[in-house]
Amino acid sequence: MSDAYEGGGVPGGAPERSDQNPAPAAFDPAAEHMQRPKLRAVRGFPLQAQGPDGQTQTMLGLADARQISSKMVATSPAFQTVLPKMDGSRTIDEICGEIGQGLQAETMQSFVAQLDDAGLLEGPTFQALLGELRAQFESAPDLPPGKTAEVADALVVGEVGESATDEQKAELGPAALQRALDQWMNKALEDAENPSFDALPKAIVVPQSDYARAWPAYAHAWGRLRVADRPDRVLVLGSNTFGEATGVTACDKGFRSPLGLCPLDSGLLEAIKGQLGDQGAEALLRNRFDHEREHSIELQIPWIQHCLGRDEAAPEGEGYVPMLGVLVHDPVANNGESYDGTGVSLTAFVDAVRGALEQLGGSTLIVASADLAHVGPAFGDQVQLVGDSEQATQARQQLVASDQANLKQYAEQSAMDLVTAMAWQQNPTRWNALGAMAAAKMIAEPERVDPLHYMAAMDPQGMGVVSTAAMAMF
Repeated sequence: MSDAYEGGGVPGGAPERSDQNPAPAAFDPAAEHMQRPKLRAVRGFPLQAQGPDGQTQTMLGLADARQISSKMVATSPAFQTVLPKMDGSRTIDEICGEIGQGLQAETMQSFVAQLDDAGLLEGPTFQALLGELRAQFESAPDLPPGKTAEVADALVVGEVGESATDEQKAELGPAALQRALDQWMNKALEDAENPSFDALPKAIVVPQSDYARAWPAYAHAWGRLRVADRPDRVLVLGSNTFGEATGVTACDKGFRSPLGLCPLDSGLLEAIKGQLGDQGAEALLRNRFDHEREHSIELQIPWIQHCLGRDEAAPEGEGYVPMLGVLVHDPVANNGESYDGTGVSLTAFVDAVRGALEQLGGSTLIVASADLAHVGPAFGDQVQLVGDSEQATQARQQLVASDQANLKQYAEQSAMDLVTAMAWQQNPTRWNALGAMAAAKMIAEPERVDPLHYMAAMDPQGMGVVSTAAMAMF
């Protein structure tokens, strides 16, 4: 393994970066954060790259788990043993001494410089990046589109071609996105026995996966809402994938998509804050910046706008139903309490929303933006999913059986029963939005939960399967 460390983490060369500037970052021996590097939360993934010899090799990609930085560093898989040592307590020389096996200080210095340049180390570079993003967040009255803008742009490129300009994307994107939503809903419901709801449901469960993979599940729920009564407000509950909050966290901003603005329901937010009291209200918004990089709320916005409609008397891009976006932590981790005892617990949030809705009156649609299982090699499972082998077939069948059992329990028993069961089993298939699902059902207190659709989608390489469902509560 010693030669895997030669040249800075890539056999024969220094660590590579994915940004457009190929010049290597410089190591600053006077910088304390480089001398004692502390790695931020990163996610690792396999990456195919060309080595110095021109041959394609599998490398280790490192990216920001919180998505504050958009840069990435590629290095040798052998550096997996180095990463845990970068906790801020060791100098570079001490790390090299503990690892041994040919790791040189010059190699580590090059690696540390690349990580710092990418904002993956704690230190001034990351703090400057974070400060810039937070300043942008604070200066904007609403959250701009991210994932949904990418979808609309891609649809325009598909229609116009790769030469599509930014002006064409801005002009044609909204209509292209609406046509895609209509096509998906019409296709999903063309043979449905009940293609529309007779009344507005109390809550729905829909995916938070990308549209290309999960559009049937989105469409089975949202498509049935096109003829339902328009609610007075929408409460969207998502999962906090990248943030720092230890409990439930709300956003005091509206959300934009290419179709326009879903304004903040400030009345609902203030009523919830009033129910929580001063300390709880502060905790609810303490980590509001977590919403900046979270997709689970934003991906519901075009569906809300297109399916629930707008006030035609309002200016273009306005007049949509007001909404509140809230990220719910994982209740499996600490039985619904916040992770550290300082955040808003699941029960406290549910009670506050119930009290707020009773105070406000009117109609509310609750949306649980939730994916289900995440299984396969991409998520750390040593299991073969692709192919017709007995092992792969059995693994897929077990996944579906597990999901169906959990969905049945969710529909027929209390939400906390499923949370307790998942905690006892240690959530083996990694359902990632149990908090949103549990909160939705606990707030809605439905008489029944109707399953609408279930699917499990595998990536083309067979590295992972993500399952999704659509459900409605009445």
